[in-house]
Amino acid sequence: MTAGQRPATGAPPAPAWSQRPASLGRALTAELVDRIVRGVHPPGSTLPPEPVLCETFSVSRTVVREAMKVLQEKGLVQVRPGSGTMVTPSTSWDMLDELVLGTTIAEDNTLAILDDLVVTRRLLESDMANVTARSADEETVERLRALVERMDELVDDPVAYADQDRAFHDTIMQASGNRIARAVVRSLETQAINTARYMGRTERALCVASNLGHRHVYERTAAHDPSGASEAMFTHITEAWIVRRSGRDGPARLQR
Repeated sequence: MTAGQRPATGAPPAPAWSQRPASLGRALTAELVDRIVRGVHPPGSTLPPEPVLCETFSVSRTVVREAMKVLQEKGLVQVRPGSGTMVTPSTSWDMLDELVLGTTIAEDNTLAILDDLVVTRRLLESDMANVTARSADEETVERLRALVERMDELVDDPVAYADQDRAFHDTIMQASGNRIARAVVRSLETQAINTARYMGRTERALCVASNLGHRHVYERTAAHDPSGASEAMFTHITEAWIVRRSGRDGPARLQR
């Protein structure tokens, strides 16, 4: 297609950001990530050629090339000289990338990606709880106790409760000394925390039940019981998600 031709009939219209972008490169990348995740450009297909993308989004070749480079870094496309830019299978996507994960969560109506997030989180956090229970000093134990007691006072305020909930988990992760596992969990949580389907139900009874799980983790940590703390964390994360979850299908992916 030449610069003077119109995009093919039925093609998605140019988004509003193309008229008033803060950063054309980032905006175009986000738009293409969204279209790939939604299946507008499915795995195995070839993205429109550079001139078509330039015209569709009213951007320069430099902006398109910048976006293609970032998409490659995220694992969403593979550039093949002479064959165009092919969309890769979802198994090649960088699911720890904030944009890729956030878009996938937003587009997944089955809750499968959130189930996988919880499975990954409980695996890492249960191991970190094991390590922390072995090495926790008095300051860490006291910090966990104070957080559990504070959450008991906040069961009628789900927003404030959630803040203390995250602080409790982060205290254990920091105390474990596993910076990589903590970074992975925090990255996953950052993309899910503002998703209504992940936060789920927040009534008082659920906060009460959730904090019983926190208290069990705290008690096993204070007793320096690594296996008990690990099991308590695994159970707590699993049960807390199951009661928040609202999908039609059961959480089969969480079964072990």
